[in-house]
Amino acid sequence: MPSPSAPDLDRFRERADRFIAELDEEYYLHYAGLKDTLDLAPIYERYSDLTDLEQAKTLGEIADDDWGIRELWRFASEGYLGQLTREQSEKVAELEASLVADVDGTKVPFRMLRPTIANEPDRDKREQLDRTRVELTEEHINPLYMEGVDVIRRAVGELGATDYAELYRSFGFRLEELASQCRALLDSTESLYEEAADKLFRGRIGVGLAEAKRWDVLRSFRAPQWDAQFPESRMMPALEATLSDLGIDLRSQQNVELDVERRPKKSPRAFCAPIEVPGRVVLVIQPMGGADDWRALFHEAGHTEHYANTSADLSMEQKRLGDVAVTEGWAMLMQHLTDDPAWLSKRLDFPRPQEFAEEGTTQLLYMVRRYCAKLLYELEFHQAEDIASQSSRYVDLLGDALKIEPAAADYLSDMDASFYVTGYLRSWAFEAQLRTYLKERYGSEWFTNREAGSLLRELWSLGMSQSADDMLRNVTGDEIEMDAVATLVRETLA
Repeated sequence: MPSPSAPDLDRFRERADRFIAELDEEYYLHYAGLKDTLDLAPIYERYSDLTDLEQAKTLGEIADDDWGIRELWRFASEGYLGQLTREQSEKVAELEASLVADVDGTKVPFRMLRPTIANEPDRDKREQLDRTRVELTEEHINPLYMEGVDVIRRAVGELGATDYAELYRSFGFRLEELASQCRALLDSTESLYEEAADKLFRGRIGVGLAEAKRWDVLRSFRAPQWDAQFPESRMMPALEATLSDLGIDLRSQQNVELDVERRPKKSPRAFCAPIEVPGRVVLVIQPMGGADDWRALFHEAGHTEHYANTSADLSMEQKRLGDVAVTEGWAMLMQHLTDDPAWLSKRLDFPRPQEFAEEGTTQLLYMVRRYCAKLLYELEFHQAEDIASQSSRYVDLLGDALKIEPAAADYLSDMDASFYVTGYLRSWAFEAQLRTYLKERYGSEWFTNREAGSLLRELWSLGMSQSADDMLRNVTGDEIEMDAVATLVRETLA
């Protein structure tokens, strides 16, 4: 295939933009409960030229040190892999939407099992629900995941890589460097985590860390003791007021759609669908109330404002591709307001805000340690010869990090494509360092400062044109370090 000309690359960008828009709208319609099936095949067929193997290989040959071309190469390669596994993705989505668990005569849709566990006060019932979820996963869903893994492992060789991890190293992912930081964080926070997590679980579910099981975690994070402070009716008003303090009128943003209607098949967790960037960004929520639901809403609002404020003048790759740690970082910044004592006191007239902040910080440490272990697991997984044997490594690595044994059946479903785990990890560090900067510059109530809001909108306007590393360096002069999360956790829990 001849090297593409400049007009060829422009046409590729234009079609890629339409391809992503159609995919995002399809995902929105399905997960918003507006469409029963997830129909990816027709979209992939319309844009088959973008996900062609030769197209991906050709872009790889000319990428060199050109960031934009390298992002197009990664996009084409991921599109090629996605096209090969779209049948499995569609079937998994269909099963998740249609499977119904029968627990003592009570019918629970598969996608509602985790929320049901979180809302179930009876510990034995939580265990029963979780075991039912695991059985359905093993019987119906894991075979499809395994098919997809087999397809991917064969396909990465066609893209010129020995394994999935090597492919992403060629895209510029510094996997070993991040893994080394994760090992250091796990070591340095071990005793801190054990003490804080033990306190959290005893306070919320009445059992210590040594006795806690995986079906207790969702209930603990659900934090029903704090429900009175996080009612469903105040979720959207609190978000709107917070954005208003930063100089943003959510309701007047014509490019932002708020999907807040209740639907039986709607995803119980908030999500953002950036269908057109920045022209049409949909914030989807099925409000239920509770601290965890508030966190999810504010997280997705961070994504929403980032995409909605992205400059329309940027190239496709600067708007839609790039380093996912950037958009995840903005989401984390908004999410962590709901654990901030200053925000809680000002926005909700909150009792014992420091106590809740310590609990939220413990949850953050749990999640960061979990994702550190996930990265180490995924690196092993993608280089293993026998995939089936990796279920035990999943249990060992995550169990050691969290001191709570996960379900072996989740060893396939608990991995996102594209090494997205690295985006979450680096976003936590990016957010921790940026939050520290905002507090130092604008004070502890930085979220009420219009100048802080102006800075955020300026940074949001850059879209995905800079990596999280470059953006943090340009704003604060610092490098992204996972240890920044550990430092923030120690300061809060102290």
